[in-house]
Amino acid sequence: MNVLVFASRKGGSGKSTLAAHLASYIANPSRKTLLIDNDPQGSLSLWHKIRDQEYLSLKHNVRNLGEALREAKREGYEWVLIDTPPNKSSIVAESIKHATLVIVPTRASLFDIAALQDTVQIARELRKPYAAVINAAPAKHGDTEAAVVADARGALNALQVPVWAGQITHRPELTLALATGEGAREYQPNSQGAEEIGRLWTALERSLNAIHNTYKKSGGSSRAA
Repeated sequence: MNVLVFASRKGGSGKSTLAAHLASYIANPSRKTLLIDNDPQGSLSLWHKIRDQEYLSLKHNVRNLGEALREAKREGYEWVLIDTPPNKSSIVAESIKHATLVIVPTRASLFDIAALQDTVQIARELRKPYAAVINAAPAKHGDTEAAVVADARGALNALQVPVWAGQITHRPELTLALATGEGAREYQPNSQGAEEIGRLWTALERSLNAIHNTYKKSGGSSRAA
């Protein structure tokens, strides 16, 4: 079972947005997916209520995360996506403790990069794989990133933070899709937003395969498996 944790101390970084779009990309009738919304704001729960699909389940305000994950595994869930509050609380640390991979969304701003370091520190202390995803970015000009995105990527590299090579651009279809309980691929399958979410999913799937292979070679097993 793969457990993706979306974490960032900075509010508005896009944790709930990315969790929703990726969940809609992952979930299908033959691949049971569970959302756990542990962000008090409840944005993911609201989106899920509008969506209402049997093969994409949701639990809100889970207090015993370990037991919830064990139950999910018993029930045959292949994927669990956990949304966390924008702080350094024990809820965040507990979520990261159970993660297969921690996704740290960040906008290309000084404040976001500074706040990201607290989440990275927790992941490093718990020895959990993590990666930053530049979110709500200005559009590229051809194949060239906006200067602010290039600067943010440089800052992340200087901090030795793994960062996805792509970006999620600020696009209207990403917001409009959520209002209908959909993901970008469902709302506008040929849109640039859907294409970017697809690229992110491909990168995450490749990273998860590498993580599982590493565990197998080391003779260990993932805490979240």
